[in-house]
Amino acid sequence: MIERRQESRTQADLSVCVWGIDAKGLPFAQEAVARNVSGRGALIAGLEQPLRCGDLIGIQYGKKKAKFRVIWVGNFEGGEKIRAAVQRLEADECPWEEVLNQSRMAVAAAI
Repeated sequence: MIERRQESRTQADLSVCVWGIDAKGLPFAQEAVARNVSGRGALIAGLEQPLRCGDLIGIQYGKKKAKFRVIWVGNFEGGEKIRAAVQRLEADECPWEEVLNQSRMAVAAAI
């Protein structure tokens, strides 16, 4: 399988707030978990609202917020509920950049 990502991902379990308009046209805001994060995107797990590819959502981690476009959505049974892969809009700063920097420093220190 060919890797299409332009940057590596960091495994994480970051508690985030997600908001936007769901697939039914209803506004929502909820807590979720950002996993497999990078400067450009993340896998968001634990979503309760149905989303569609192309939807715009907001994500807040700590005090930092950014807008993201939904790239794909998967419905999972069990505790995960709905997962969505998201890509950050370039105009916004990465909300978990500090986590990525700490991960890079840890990798560099181990070498």
